[in-house]
Amino acid sequence: MTDNIVMPDPIAFFITWPTYGTWLPGDERGWVEYHQGWQLPSQNLSDSCRACMAEEQCVLSVPERQIVLKQILETCDFRKWVHYASDCRSNHAHIVIGAANTSPEKIRIDVKAWCTRRLREQSRPDKENWWAERGSIRFVWTEASLRTVVQYVNEAQDRKGRDAMP
Repeated sequence: MTDNIVMPDPIAFFITWPTYGTWLPGDERGWVEYHQGWQLPSQNLSDSCRACMAEEQCVLSVPERQIVLKQILETCDFRKWVHYASDCRSNHAHIVIGAANTSPEKIRIDVKAWCTRRLREQSRPDKENWWAERGSIRFVWTEASLRTVVQYVNEAQDRKGRDAMP
């Protein structure tokens, strides 16, 4: 007998990605290896990755962060995705988006691509590398979890050190 359990779609996705070069494999804070999970720091690996970088790490200015936030809203509007929250910091971005029948990877790829286009148009046209390759994707299944991640994105970044990440 086969159990055909149908899982509901998540309410939203909580997606985070760093800017280019700001959280390399081997980082002293620890790091996540693709499909392997959390890894301990490794100075040798971090130094090796830094030496392979195509350009300096990307630290976003306040005007660049505003470009990113505006473009996230425009992308959500165009794609008919539900925008719950977003925040762009100098070295990473967070989004909480509801998008039925859309993979979280597509959401991340589309948002990063459109933000890159706008940043090149409006800020640094010669910059090639704005973002790290991937990022973190968390599925949001309940209204309580949605409230928690929205609060984290909207408020907790400015209270770092006093709050734990969900």
